[in-house]
Amino acid sequence: MIDRLTRIAAPLSALALVFAAGTGVAQEAANVQVTFTGISQQTGAIYGGIYDSEAAFNQGKSVRSFRIDVTGAEAGQAIEGLAPGRYAIKVFHDVDGDGRMGTNPFGMPLEPYAASNNAKANMGPPTWTDAVFEVTAEGAVQVITLN
Repeated sequence: MIDRLTRIAAPLSALALVFAAGTGVAQEAANVQVTFTGISQQTGAIYGGIYDSEAAFNQGKSVRSFRIDVTGAEAGQAIEGLAPGRYAIKVFHDVDGDGRMGTNPFGMPLEPYAASNNAKANMGPPTWTDAVFEVTAEGAVQVITLN
């Protein structure tokens, strides 16, 4: 009977250790310090999101969103509590304060926008490949110039 219980308990103990180890990894948190430059109109707010995959980036499904009031030529914020990994940021400067990106009838942006790594738009929005950056346990820094 004891031998049988040992054979059952050993795998369960190993499984518990795996879950405990996984929990420790998930609790690691890093910060990304983001600074926005090139702000020509000191009104409104910068709205943005940070994305953890190409699919999320393309679909606009951020893991964290943020809003920063614009009061000067630069604005910044720390995005806290991210697990180490690969991320990309997309933002727009809501100059007129209506809470959405102004576009022309063809969908072209009328308000400044940008992406991490200062990824450029080319016949469409910036791509994940150009915008992606690594967040380590020590964190990351992004200086993004608004277009």
